[in-house]
Amino acid sequence: MLQEVRVKFIEKIKRTETVRSFRFKSEQKIDFYPGQFLQVIFDEQNKNNRNLNKYLSFSSAPGKDYIEVTKKISDSKFSQRLLELKPGSRILMKAPMGTCIFKDEYEKIGFLIGGIGITAVISILEYIIDKGLATDVYLLYSNKIEDDIAFKPEIDNWSKNNSKIKVIYTVSTAGNGEIKDKRCFFGRINKQLFMSKVTHYNQRIFFIFGPPNMVTAMKDLCLEMGRLKEMVKTENFIGY
Repeated sequence: MLQEVRVKFIEKIKRTETVRSFRFKSEQKIDFYPGQFLQVIFDEQNKNNRNLNKYLSFSSAPGKDYIEVTKKISDSKFSQRLLELKPGSRILMKAPMGTCIFKDEYEKIGFLIGGIGITAVISILEYIIDKGLATDVYLLYSNKIEDDIAFKPEIDNWSKNNSKIKVIYTVSTAGNGEIKDKRCFFGRINKQLFMSKVTHYNQRIFFIFGPPNMVTAMKDLCLEMGRLKEMVKTENFIGY
């Protein structure tokens, strides 16, 4: 049920040079599904203030004793307000929202993700791990450079300890040196990579989170590969 809740800021976590996670304690329980998002409200007097009230995905699984959101930091007023939060600061959130959700009965899933779109994926993967589900997962995760891969230690640990979670990283540039992770390919997610790396793709439900252009391209790829529209779940990150 959609509700406004008061939350208390706990801590900030560095994920990459430009990405930070923010953890909060809620004064009342927030029930949500993995894959959903919330609204952070800094301007309570003007709820329509798009500069200070923005939507962020949960980057934590349901059932945790905290809720987490993750943001690529920019020079925006919203980013700066997040960075200025002090432990104990209280803000307003509106949650949950979104229909691009994971359900326990999904046996085989795939993710086609770019950049900060990984946030909702982390909620889903953490949920799968926490519940001990036998879900077969393929994650294709694309970034500009290897150092931009957010949550890499967590993703690597989950895939190392769960043979059903397969991860393929791609980067569009090698950055300052050679690519270090052997699972990391040079280039973007495309049909060739999709076909060569993702097994049983015709049996999977695919999740796509990210900016509209990326979401459209990945959805078109799935449809080109014969997936039905109802087997492709998307969420556009607008004005992120």
